[in-house]
Amino acid sequence: MGKGGQGSDAAAAEENMAAWLVAKNTLKIMPFKLPPLGPYDVRVRMKAVGICGSDVHYLREMRIAHFVVKEPMVIGHECAGVVEEVGGGVTHLSPGDRVALEPGVSCWRCRHCKGGRYNLCEDMKFFATPPVHGSLAHQVVHPADLCFKLPDGVSLEEGAMCEPLSVGVHACRRAGVGPETAVLVLGAGPIGLVALLAARAFGAPRVVVVDVDEHRLGVAASLGAHAAVKVSTDAAAGVVAAEVERVRAAMGGDVDVTLDCAGFSKTVATALAATRPGGKVCLVGMGHNEMTVPLTSAAIREVDVVGVFRYKDTWPLCIEFLRSGKVDVKPLITHRFGFSQREVEEAFEVSARGRDAIKVMFNL
Repeated sequence: MGKGGQGSDAAAAEENMAAWLVAKNTLKIMPFKLPPLGPYDVRVRMKAVGICGSDVHYLREMRIAHFVVKEPMVIGHECAGVVEEVGGGVTHLSPGDRVALEPGVSCWRCRHCKGGRYNLCEDMKFFATPPVHGSLAHQVVHPADLCFKLPDGVSLEEGAMCEPLSVGVHACRRAGVGPETAVLVLGAGPIGLVALLAARAFGAPRVVVVDVDEHRLGVAASLGAHAAVKVSTDAAAGVVAAEVERVRAAMGGDVDVTLDCAGFSKTVATALAATRPGGKVCLVGMGHNEMTVPLTSAAIREVDVVGVFRYKDTWPLCIEFLRSGKVDVKPLITHRFGFSQREVEEAFEVSARGRDAIKVMFNL
């Protein structure tokens, strides 16, 4: 029995419930049987769980790319909670600790894991990526080394926001963002906004954000964007060229790094054209699987193109950014819901609708 054994009887008496994706546009709160607690696991009572765009996509389509939901699956992966029980081999956590959970469990045996790029592990088991169950539940069991203790002053909601913030942090690392890097962010959705916050925290002296939506641009400006540029959805070459000139004018100089947080043909074309010779384009968003983009003109200017997939080793830095105040994610949390059947359905509707909803958060 784990060190938190006193809580075990109470936990056994109380049935664990979770939000299950059972069919297209159908979520049901149903019992969720937890796996046994391993020696290096912890059982965590979930307190804050955010809705990600991928959660909404699974709800609408039952698939993302080659990940297909073939049987009912517990949804959710942006999460934080309170440790209730620890395995016998766990020494750095105790019952009562508040923790943020990194949702991906890699194999630690393959070349990617051994080389330090565990986010590329082909045997990754990631919350709410089929067939792995997620974390929108009263309790989950998770490896202790993927549960990061939150310092006093960092809330559980902020802990849950470490997951989306990690995408921005990983993108900035991949693109080499620093105090000498002028950064262009394409897209002011949730990921574009955390990329903006991360770029500022990494010391970028100027960050310009581009989007088609006036409201989202206003949010970006309130979060510290030095300029916000509204563009159109027109992908004609002449329109892109004119918009690139407006972006450069807003930047007031070269664009060293572009973080494309949308991932459409037009945004990639804009990124390649706007970034200075020798600069970097980081592909963060995945709007289109296939696209036609003007690569040759970027190649002859030696614009490097790098991709990102999720993140690696980001939670300690995210937590430090939150603790120190270098990053404030609280304004991103626009809607809060409890954990009832009605509220779960309503929360996903609000998140899918977009508009003024940036991050929808469950408080369990």
